Amino acid sequence: MSLKSSFAATAGRSAYWFLHTFMKGGSSLPGKITNRIDPDILATLGRDYEVVIITGTNGKTLTTALTVKVLHAKYSDILTNPTGSNMKQGIITAFLTHKRGRSGKQIAVLEVDEANVIEVTKYIKPTAFVFTNIFRDQMDRYGELYTTYQKILDGVANAPEATVIANGDAPIFHSRKLPNPFIYYGFDNQPDGELKAEYNTDGVLCPVCNHILHYKSLVYSNLGKYYCPNCGFARPELQHRVTELTEQAPVSSSFVIDGQPIKLNIGGTYNIYNALAAYSVGRYFGIEPTAIAQALDADEKVFGRQEVIQVGDKAVTLILVKNPVGLNQVFDLILLNKKPFSLVTLLNANYADGIDTSWIWDGNFEKMATQAIPSFIAGGERVTDIAFRWQVAGVPEDKLQQIKDLSEVAEKIKTLPTEQVYVLATYTAVLQLREKFAAQGFIAAANRKH
Repeated sequence: MSLKSSFAATAGRSAYWFLHTFMKGGSSLPGKITNRIDPDILATLGRDYEVVIITGTNGKTLTTALTVKVLHAKYSDILTNPTGSNMKQGIITAFLTHKRGRSGKQIAVLEVDEANVIEVTKYIKPTAFVFTNIFRDQMDRYGELYTTYQKILDGVANAPEATVIANGDAPIFHSRKLPNPFIYYGFDNQPDGELKAEYNTDGVLCPVCNHILHYKSLVYSNLGKYYCPNCGFARPELQHRVTELTEQAPVSSSFVIDGQPIKLNIGGTYNIYNALAAYSVGRYFGIEPTAIAQALDADEKVFGRQEVIQVGDKAVTLILVKNPVGLNQVFDLILLNKKPFSLVTLLNANYADGIDTSWIWDGNFEKMATQAIPSFIAGGERVTDIAFRWQVAGVPEDKLQQIKDLSEVAEKIKTLPTEQVYVLATYTAVLQLREKFAAQGFIAAANRKH
């Protein structure tokens, strides 16, 4: 390491120590300081690692966490960015603060923001990429679907020999020919039929001839066994597949991948895709299916992903939402719960949330408005917008409370009429509400810093 790089790394580690000692955390600033001193520091820090980059619209954080669990079945020393700080400066911080093992292969599993893939691959040549999905999300940052995919491909172009492990059920990931070897994963648990995606679904035009894609089976949104009746474009052959959904509950799922029974202690079809991606990475690294199943069965929640916080007598389930596809999947998940629950929706509009909040109008709020939910809370910086969306969906005024301040939301949750409470919140609202609960002692100290 050069003198410049050594100084930059020392400055970053010192900043990290100060922030975590006196300021309750900070995952991006140390990397930002380090990068300012040495713009090439990532190349130095990542030189001896075998790197897996995980990117896509939904599921990056959980897929990263599950992949780390799976790879721990074979490797003891794995670097990752578990807090979801997925831009260049956050990734630099992850390298700065990782305590390397003395022997064995060095593995890094990195969640990377779609627009930052190129900022990472300029300096690090990964062994593999994982593509989860691409849906309309934060259009003020990313633009439409193919613009987002192009941002990812710009980064992949720096690593043409890396293996791409992609969701084969997503048509967009089969739309461009790349020099990279591909491994596809997906669902094959339904008999073939003749289907079309729901009205207003993104990404259902054939990328070859622009006709509407048809489906032999459909999982959700535009994901499934697609084909074009006009030109023959179709889903590629899958190397890893879900062949059976054994059980789906609000807090868990049981299913079969490549003949191997799997139990995942987090609910939702969308999270089965995340587990399938992690399984595919594990097989790529030569880990046996039984060992992968054991790793995925670990009972550990990830920040903001169905994290349950016990607040007095209330079991508060915190779920991050940021786009209509993800929101609709969360609605479906919640409706698996047959016990009474209250529903809190928090909408902020900071850079990390997405400044444009019009996406809420594409969410199926009407589905929830017709349920026997005794109490709704709308909150956050854009409380008026989210409350109006519920009103248009048909929630009666006497069931809907509007509370902008999240300190007041945290207090109001304690008085809701049900023991179970679901909180659906954008990114900064998740952070803010967790801080309120942490300050009151409802979150263990070890889990406070994210």
